[in-house]
Amino acid sequence: MMDSRVISLSGVHNFRDYGGYSASDGGQVKTGLLFRSGQHQDASDDDLARIDALNIRHVIDMRGNSERRSYPCRRSDDFDGKVVFYDGETAALAPHVEAAQGALDIATAHAKMERLYSNLPFREPLIAVLRDYFAALASGEGASLVHCLAGKDRTGMAVALLHHALGVHPDDAMEDFLLTNTAGNIDARIAAGAGAIRDKWGPISDDTIRVLMGVDARYLDAARKSVLAEYGSIDQFLEQVLGVDQVRRDALSLHLVEA
Repeated sequence: MMDSRVISLSGVHNFRDYGGYSASDGGQVKTGLLFRSGQHQDASDDDLARIDALNIRHVIDMRGNSERRSYPCRRSDDFDGKVVFYDGETAALAPHVEAAQGALDIATAHAKMERLYSNLPFREPLIAVLRDYFAALASGEGASLVHCLAGKDRTGMAVALLHHALGVHPDDAMEDFLLTNTAGNIDARIAAGAGAIRDKWGPISDDTIRVLMGVDARYLDAARKSVLAEYGSIDQFLEQVLGVDQVRRDALSLHLVEA
């Protein structure tokens, strides 16, 4: 199934369909409507043509203003979708770059990524763009693409929350989260991230870079545990913080789940 999810592009990393999973009501999340990726600065003309063919109506850019200025996304002249973003900073640095500070070995890198994930759900700017993400998807206007810089941390959390709202089993949501480690040209993606990390923090070992540019079940578990500790359930977090009440969940399911 992974091979059918991944869309291999030369200049956009981690581009894939995150539909196709079973939902708790016996349905299945539709394919061809939900896409995720990293940033698009290096997208080739062929990449843009393939993306245009997906007829994406909303692009939800989880990055902040400084990231969007530093890594402007290419779009074709024919792109006519709506770009949704937060006008400010959703993170002081991209999470993998932020976690790299002082990460001199693999164990420290893992610990810093876990700690970062435990705080991600409570960052107000990120909450704001997550609300817009759910609103865009509930509109029923067609396909969407959610991305950040590397397409794995902020994007990974957004996708996991949507999967929960649609009734996808946590194990399947985790499977999708972990596909970052095997989808597409891994070495090229890690090399791209390594440049930004080393530009900011100086020499860091290749093994540590690989940890920072990957994902681990412990990271998503850390985010889930912090939400449960604060709100009692992910459902309460979705409703109280992100505005995903039963009406919105029904709208999401109507658009994104098939019998």
